[in-house]
Amino acid sequence: MSSAPVSPREGNLEAPTRHPLDWKNPEFYDPAAVDKELERVFDICHGCRRCVSLCQSFPILFDLVDESSTMEVDGVAKADYAKVVEQCYLCDLCYQTKCPYVPPHPWNVDFPHLMLRAKAAAHRRGETGLAAKILSATDAVGKLASIPVVVDAVNALNRTPAARKLLEKSLGVDRDARVPAYTANTARKRLKHLDGAGVAQAAGRTRGKVAIFATCYCNYSTPQPVEDLAAVLRHNGIAVKLIEREVCCGMPKLELGDLAAVERYKQSNIPVLAAAIRDGWDISATIPSCVLMFKQELPLMFPQEEDVQLVKRHIFDPFEYLWQRHQAGLLDTRFKQGLGKVAYHAPCHQRVQNIGPKTREVLGLVPDTEIQAIERCSGHDGTYGVKAKTYAFARKIAKPVETRVEQIAPQHFASDCPMAGSHIAHGLGDKPPAESPIGLLRLAYGI
Repeated sequence: MSSAPVSPREGNLEAPTRHPLDWKNPEFYDPAAVDKELERVFDICHGCRRCVSLCQSFPILFDLVDESSTMEVDGVAKADYAKVVEQCYLCDLCYQTKCPYVPPHPWNVDFPHLMLRAKAAAHRRGETGLAAKILSATDAVGKLASIPVVVDAVNALNRTPAARKLLEKSLGVDRDARVPAYTANTARKRLKHLDGAGVAQAAGRTRGKVAIFATCYCNYSTPQPVEDLAAVLRHNGIAVKLIEREVCCGMPKLELGDLAAVERYKQSNIPVLAAAIRDGWDISATIPSCVLMFKQELPLMFPQEEDVQLVKRHIFDPFEYLWQRHQAGLLDTRFKQGLGKVAYHAPCHQRVQNIGPKTREVLGLVPDTEIQAIERCSGHDGTYGVKAKTYAFARKIAKPVETRVEQIAPQHFASDCPMAGSHIAHGLGDKPPAESPIGLLRLAYGI
C-alpha cells in the first residue's frame, strides 16, 4: 500500500522555497540513495496525480504504477525509474504551479531537482551518450557552425532530407524537427559598436545601464531579438553594451546532468558578469532559460559564492526591467502604431521566475493592441523538442498551444523564448510565423 497518504497542506501557508542543491555531497550520486528518494517521491506523486497533464514524466510514472503487480510504487522495477527521469526537461512547472508538497511542507518534494539528481548520477556513471554531449555543447557547435566558410554548408545540409536522415542516425535529431539556422553575422558582431554611452537614471531595482548577455542561441542563430532589445533600451534612455565576453550559461549541460560542465561555465561567466555589476551595470538576456540559470540554478548550486548571489540580484528578464522603468514613469509610452491581436506564449522558464506577466503588461500599454496569453508548455525545452526519442511527445505537448493560436487568429504570434516560438510555429506551418515580443515592442515604437 502507499506509504504516503495524500492530505492538504495542514497549516502550511508559507511561500514555497528551494533548498540549495547538495551536489558536492558524495551521497548525491549514490545509486541506492537516489533510488530510495525516487521511490519516496514517486509514491507521493502516485497518491496525488495533480501533475498528470504537465509532461510525459508523470503519465509514464503512473502507467508504470498501474501496470505493476501491486499497483503501487513498490511494484515498479527500479530499473524503470529512468523512463520517468529521461522525460523530465526541468521546466519547473510542477514545482512552481502544481505540487502542494514543495518545501516548506514536511514531505519536501522538489521533483525537478530530484530528476536533476538522477540525471547527474547517471552522467557520473558514464551513461551519457556522445550524441547528447554534442547536442548540449551549444556554444562550441554554434562557433563551428557560424564560421563564414562553414555556415552556408551547414544550413544547406540541414534543409536536405538525406542529410537530415543521417543527422537522425548519428546524433538522434529527428528528421522532421526544426533545427536552427546559423549565421556568420552573429549578434555580438552586429552589436560590437555599442559603447555603453548614456546617463544612467535609477528606478526601482534598475540602475539604467544594461549589459546584454547575448546567449548561444541568439548569438549564433537568432540575433534579431538582441538587436531589438538594444534598440528598445536605447530608445528609453538606457545605456547599453554587450557583456565583454561570455560562454554558454550552462542550462543545456544542467539538463544533461553534467554539473561539472555547469561549474566550468560558471567559472568563466560569473567573474565577468559580477565585474560589470560592480561597475554599475544590470544584466539582461533574451532567452528566459539563460536568465533563470543565473537567477535560480547557479545560486542554488553555489549558495555561498558572493559573486553568484550578486549576479542573481542584478539579472533581469527584459520585460521585468522595462516594467520597473514604467512604474517609475521612465518608460516611453508614445507608441506610433498598435499591434492588433497578439497571441502571446509565456514560456515555462520565464513563468517560474516569479516576476508575473510582465511581457503581457508592457505590450498591453500599446494602444490598439489586444494581448491573449497562452500559459502552457511549448514542448521544445532545449534538446527535448528535437531528439528523435522525444520529438513525438514534444509535438503532443505543443498541440494545445498551437490550437489556441489558431483559435485566436492573431495578427502576431510571439513567445519570449525564440526556440519555443519556432517549435510552435513549425507545428502551425508558420501561419503565423513566430516573432519576439521585444521585436513587437520595437515595431510599436517605430524605431
